[in-house]
Amino acid sequence: MKIAGVVSSFPPIRHRPGWILHVCCVLLVWALGACASLPPGAAYPKQISTALPHPELTRLGMLLAGMGTAQGNNSGFRIISAGLDGFSLRLQMINAAEKSLDLQYYIFHGDETGRLLTEALLQAADRGVRVRLLIDDGDTEDGDEQVNVIRGHPSIELRIFNPFAYRGHNDLIRGLEFIFNAPRLDYRMHNKIMIVDNSAVLFGGRNIGDQYFQIDPSSQMADDDLFSIGPITRPLSQYFDVFWNSDLSIPAQAIERKEISGAALVAFRTRLQAQNTQSRADIEKGRKSGSAGDPLAGILAGRLPLIWAPARLIGDSPDKQNVENDEDIGSRIAPALFDYAGAVQTELLMITPYLIPGTEGMRLFRELRQRQVKIRLLTNSLESSTELVAQSGYMAYRIPLLEEGIDLYEIRSLIGNARGSGQALAMSRHGNYSLHAKLFVFDRRRLFIGSMNFDQRSMHLNTEIGVVIDSPPLALQVAARFSAMVQPANSYKLELGRRGETASSGLVWITQEDNKRVEYDREPARSFWQRLEADLISLLPIDSEL
Repeated sequence: MKIAGVVSSFPPIRHRPGWILHVCCVLLVWALGACASLPPGAAYPKQISTALPHPELTRLGMLLAGMGTAQGNNSGFRIISAGLDGFSLRLQMINAAEKSLDLQYYIFHGDETGRLLTEALLQAADRGVRVRLLIDDGDTEDGDEQVNVIRGHPSIELRIFNPFAYRGHNDLIRGLEFIFNAPRLDYRMHNKIMIVDNSAVLFGGRNIGDQYFQIDPSSQMADDDLFSIGPITRPLSQYFDVFWNSDLSIPAQAIERKEISGAALVAFRTRLQAQNTQSRADIEKGRKSGSAGDPLAGILAGRLPLIWAPARLIGDSPDKQNVENDEDIGSRIAPALFDYAGAVQTELLMITPYLIPGTEGMRLFRELRQRQVKIRLLTNSLESSTELVAQSGYMAYRIPLLEEGIDLYEIRSLIGNARGSGQALAMSRHGNYSLHAKLFVFDRRRLFIGSMNFDQRSMHLNTEIGVVIDSPPLALQVAARFSAMVQPANSYKLELGRRGETASSGLVWITQEDNKRVEYDREPARSFWQRLEADLISLLPIDSEL
């Protein structure tokens, strides 16, 4: 989670006429449109489109419909925890598409996995598959614009959610534009969803990128996908359509003015194929060490069985801010999730990478604890966190949470046991492990999986999506993963320090190293400077942005 537009350090200013021109352009954009409610390109004509109307006429649709014949109104689900399986399943689902592919992501990186999936989308379009790709514009990096080239294919349409006017990657210019138009640009689409032939859906917390598929030694983000078929597919595809046709979803050609010629697309394909030759070899090597190999075939053949259960979609409207301010009719995910959590009778388990409960979250926890509900929370430690701003916001809540009698755990960056981690032990030994999953288990009978963190940004500033499933078997699966991740070799258990025996933090971090119990009275960190930076950021009054 990055705070869109909050720039921690601007690059050195170089005396270049081009830089001055860019700044002047940003200032002009602000002067002309800072008060506008819609982003650049909003007036560009676009065609309203909807999900494939007859999925049962596709091969995949017919096969999946047959699997659910005896299940009534229940939908079929399978949780995909291994990062490499999440990548493989996406690639296989794209390759299985016959009529339509709908994708909606917060991040679509131009790294190895991003390029492989981009090539698969082009190949699907060559087969006549209609591809609709919707990407947020808040956290793009240099190189991510590679996906923009595929809009040159007649069967592919790319839209950008709430775009910046500046299309480059200079942090200073981008930061200036944010400052001048923060009310709009602070609002981001955090959803992640992929729909194939309106028959099968994959969604959860994973973005598109090497670190999210846990193949990058420098950063592994543990997460989960939910493969879904059956009745839940229709509301999910309708939800995608609402975002796709929203005023905030802008055709890429409206802001990326350069036309993509046929020659440019051919050149891109050639370059992509060359890059992906080595990437395929790297992925195949990793698959042999920690992946199911062919998860879609396993699901379709019944080797990887689905769990059938009733489910409900909960999500934010694309105009969430207006809904929250009672200016529009729509939906919000946070109140619905709070209702489910508030109904818990015995136990609430929560895995969230960013834990900034705010006043409303702390009120929920207190009410549950007054009823003797057991609450166990797992989040990132300082050393495992990839977002110091979010981590600094969480730090102030630790003592109040512990004083309420809540069990609080922080994942270690170097885990001692790979079981439940989503990756092979060989990858875990790099010591760059971090949480990115968003999982809630209610009384071990019901669970939530989706894109929503338990923080203020997810509650109020981002759009989020998730599904609540009434399924003890699935709830127990997630509870087992929770137990594996909080074992002493993988996490720190936080406790209140005994008076006079701890550092000024008032906390103790308990873990296991070399099969021995270890207690730290100073917060474990990658370095003195990481700890100092987090402490300084925690002094800033920015909770509402986190």
